[in-house]
Amino acid sequence: MTIIVHHLENSRSQRILWMLEELGLPYEIKRYERNKQTMLAPPELKQVHPLGKSPMIEDAGKVIVETGAIVEYLVEKADGKLGPLAHRDSVLRYRQFLHYAEGSMMPPLLLMLVVARIPLFGKKALKRIQPMIDVHLDFVESELASRPWFAGDAITAADIMMSFPLEAARGRAGLDASRPATIAWLAKIHARPAYQAALAKGGPYAYA
Repeated sequence: MTIIVHHLENSRSQRILWMLEELGLPYEIKRYERNKQTMLAPPELKQVHPLGKSPMIEDAGKVIVETGAIVEYLVEKADGKLGPLAHRDSVLRYRQFLHYAEGSMMPPLLLMLVVARIPLFGKKALKRIQPMIDVHLDFVESELASRPWFAGDAITAADIMMSFPLEAARGRAGLDASRPATIAWLAKIHARPAYQAALAKGGPYAYA
């Protein structure tokens, strides 16, 4: 059966399209646009799942939400492709970055996005948030300076999970050429044919 991806423009769901392209699994896209004033997801997504969030996928009669859960489901469906590498240390790094992306790195980035829209108070708050983000960017730079991919010598689902927070950081949170290993990693994933195919199918995506 073909997987249905409920894809919201300029969102985390772009990672799911990229992963499906890497895995070579057949899928269909149902695309949703953000509200132009609020930038929130449209109410139609709540007809698929009560949370009304993207990404969501439908497969074999099931609706699956949460990017990390979807990624792990797809690794299993593809018989382990893009899953953890054989070496024990690589397995641990895979698990760490699979969860680190949303659990640790995204919260301060989202906080920055929200407070940046608040007049006066927002500018003061940003000065306190940026150092929090810099801790993460420095950590990521040190990791990518020591090996080509987050888990080890080959691309895994951990790299797919890490793509969105790092793309967001480059656009609005201080990630620049002062962290060359991270910038090189972004250029490397953006050059992959599967990434380019996902962009062509997914529609507008401001972070690539």
